[in-house]
Amino acid sequence: MLVKTYGTAIHGIDAIIITIEVNVSQGNKFYLIGLPDNAIKESHHRLVSVINNLGFKFPRRKIVINMAPADIKKEGSAYDLPIAIAILSASEQITSDRLNDFVMMGELSLDGTIKPVKGALPMAIKAKENNFKGIIVPHENVMEAAMVEGIDVYGFKHINDVVAMLDNNTEDGLVKVNPNDQLTKLSTYAFDFMDVKGQENIKRALEIAAAGGHNAIMIGPPGSGKTMLAKRLPSILPPMSLEEALETTKIHSVAGLLQSDSALVSTRPYRSPHHTISDAGLVGGGTFPQPGEISLAQNGVLFLDELPEFKRSVLEVMRQPMEDRIVTISRARVTVDYPASFMLIAAMNPCPCGYYNHPDKECVCSPGIVKNYLNKISGPLMDRIDLHVEVTPVPFSELTDAKSGEKSEPVRQRVIMARKIQDARFLDQKNIHNNSQMGSRDISNFCKLDEQGQNLLKRAMEKLSLSARAYDRIIKVARTIADLDNSEIIQTEHLAEAIQYRSLDRDNWGS
Repeated sequence: MLVKTYGTAIHGIDAIIITIEVNVSQGNKFYLIGLPDNAIKESHHRLVSVINNLGFKFPRRKIVINMAPADIKKEGSAYDLPIAIAILSASEQITSDRLNDFVMMGELSLDGTIKPVKGALPMAIKAKENNFKGIIVPHENVMEAAMVEGIDVYGFKHINDVVAMLDNNTEDGLVKVNPNDQLTKLSTYAFDFMDVKGQENIKRALEIAAAGGHNAIMIGPPGSGKTMLAKRLPSILPPMSLEEALETTKIHSVAGLLQSDSALVSTRPYRSPHHTISDAGLVGGGTFPQPGEISLAQNGVLFLDELPEFKRSVLEVMRQPMEDRIVTISRARVTVDYPASFMLIAAMNPCPCGYYNHPDKECVCSPGIVKNYLNKISGPLMDRIDLHVEVTPVPFSELTDAKSGEKSEPVRQRVIMARKIQDARFLDQKNIHNNSQMGSRDISNFCKLDEQGQNLLKRAMEKLSLSARAYDRIIKVARTIADLDNSEIIQTEHLAEAIQYRSLDRDNWGS
């Protein structure tokens, strides 16, 4: 007897429907075909134990299992559930005319317990797109999959519960949630700007970065608060929309990083990898491609502390994804795309000892060593960083001041206002959502300077020996400062403030 059930395979952050065809006929052999990996091939032994332990009998007949389409690699043990259900149905030990209504995935323990799987959210999205009535997932994944509206989501802890639901045609295990309620309920941040003493100029720079989606680098001595400030940046970014939350959740789900008690990534991600990270760890890859840190930071912040300590090759492979906001991983059999739209916030010491230009402590590094240290970061990478912020130590008087700084919430409201201005500005632009993403043509259209502004920018580039690539960056940052000021026109003072954020431009480094 031939029976079909349906599962999914993950390709990038999207799912592909896999048809599992099981035919039980005369004979006594077991065949599993359709490009399965070793984990799936080993399912034969698990399934024999599971089915026998449940009180059913594993058929002592010829069993052919085909996983179509055959040209797509199937990985992992999550196909245990649909294969087991198909074998029981094909051997006429259970009867159900509802198998065509569901996509189902889950790894089985020998006692029939269903273990959680990766990628439940993209599975549910794909099942809905293909007009399935519902999806059956492990109980731990049910809230995640239920974020998709318009499809029934069932969660079970044991295969017996799945068999009972299918056999008796019940709605047991059906779960419904409101995604917007989850988004609102979970949108809280652990860190707040009010905890930071002093550093008002750095807070201002990060507010500008948040308002325009700009990349920024902070340079200063150890203990000056660079990491503390970076951790609080997500708290002033605009709240995630449901679309952004679902997109980010898909990535974390595929990577297996979504907590069982968390149905949605509702706060802006903050990723801070160690400087020993590999190329594949940062941008994604591996034998079986997985998203890297830049994709896990989608719609959030990627913080690279001690930037010069990262391997040069690791930083260089990040350049193209920063520009295209997508990373493509190519392997012999597969090519996958992962989103990579993030804000890069970097931090570094000004020299190996950390005290170059320190007001109180003496630097022990020679000028040549300082220059070589700074030159570990390539010009093309610096070209993609809009704001250069010099961080100085906080004076003792400010550290001991009992007065708290400004909370994150009012700063966030100013950022939201500036982002709304940009949303209206780029309403007709498909691939532009904030000022940092503008190209040369957009700068010409939306960032016109008067004669006074042109003269100021010209004098600044000549006097400060700013590189040519700093020109567009300054104008884009000035546009964001004007938006924060609710000014339609870029004023001279907006340009002047933007110019000061190019202090680390390559022509001045080490001088």
